[in-house]
Amino acid sequence: MKTRPGSPGEASGPPAPAAGLPPPAERGATVIPDRVVARIAAQAARTAQSRRAAGPPGRGGPTAPSASAAVRTGSVRLRVAMDLPYPTDIARVCERIQQDVAERVAELTGLRVREVILTVRRLVIATEAGRGRVR
Repeated sequence: MKTRPGSPGEASGPPAPAAGLPPPAERGATVIPDRVVARIAAQAARTAQSRRAAGPPGRGGPTAPSASAAVRTGSVRLRVAMDLPYPTDIARVCERIQQDVAERVAELTGLRVREVILTVRRLVIATEAGRGRVR
């Protein structure tokens, strides 16, 4: 019985080199611009913010996180700025958000994350629903 290439009965090995192409190491590198990495970091921070530091929805709630990135030779340094709800354990929440952002950026870009500097722009006070300004 004969098997076709790629069928379950055939042993799979490394793919055959493409005819006429240089080895992968000599072809070049994929470059991810800083602004793309920054957008990925901002989205990862937004996801982490909603998971780790969920505040009450509504007016005056946290604004979207912002981020900047500096990519150098396979690694990146990130700066993230965001709002957090108050009261919360700021140190613990910040540490977890930093870990979440670093893991997600590394997973999506393949870059090694050297550091994540997290700046808390403001603390958003959780107000009671229905409680407003007294006239």
